[in-house]
Amino acid sequence: MKVEGIINPVSQRPNKRLYSLKEASQYLGLGIWSIRKKVWNGEIPYVKAGQRRILLDIKDMDSWIEKNKTQFTY
Repeated sequence: MKVEGIINPVSQRPNKRLYSLKEASQYLGLGIWSIRKKVWNGEIPYVKAGQRRILLDIKDMDSWIEKNKTQFTY
């Protein structure tokens, strides 16, 4: 599904669990380097596939979203 030029990786493969940095970037709405920094800082766990490839679990991304939600209060 394509909405306003943004591809939703979840709608393309509903049974997919691991996402590349590029796909995670689209899913979280952050830049690839922001995702890398979060991985390096230990904010988001990752799966190392081979020597260089980093994959993110959708459950960990959802957990990160829930953990970082804030609500404006007066």
